[in-house]
Amino acid sequence: LPNVLSKEEVRQILDSLKNLKHKVMLSLIYACGLRRSELLALKLMDIMIERKLLLIRQSKGNKDRVVPLSQKLQGQLEEYIKSYRPQQYLFEGQNGGKYSETSLAKVLKNALMETGNQKAVSLHWLRHSYATHLLESGTDLRYIQELLGHKSSRTTEIYTHVSQKKIQGIRSPFDDL
Repeated sequence: LPNVLSKEEVRQILDSLKNLKHKVMLSLIYACGLRRSELLALKLMDIMIERKLLLIRQSKGNKDRVVPLSQKLQGQLEEYIKSYRPQQYLFEGQNGGKYSETSLAKVLKNALMETGNQKAVSLHWLRHSYATHLLESGTDLRYIQELLGHKSSRTTEIYTHVSQKKIQGIRSPFDDL
């Protein structure tokens, strides 16, 4: 089963980040259900702010996909781009080029320490949380499959096992006796 954070845990992690770049990075992973590699490969031309879309190029399985860009995140993203002025990649390291995977993992680790969260959370938990929260809010599994870039619907079906809201909504036949 995938590991999932509650919406409140995600909020606490994101709120603990004071650095705009770090906040936008983790926010994009959660808000768009991105893999770490997808986030770090994003280029400026992949962001269609006016259309509220994000283009994920050559992801797992060499597929491209489009995901909606959170309206709430749009302003932070524009502010980040103005402040940091990335040249090629949306998130660049101190010496240019792609931001480091190790540094990104440290951003999450530091945020977890700040919140006091003791779970062994990885960046992929944010992606799992995104999918689970979409499912809990009533998004069709087929759309979630597309948004995550899953080839098979069976891969996406793992989220049906962790959706507590769906499980709690099941009425036992015993209640009808």
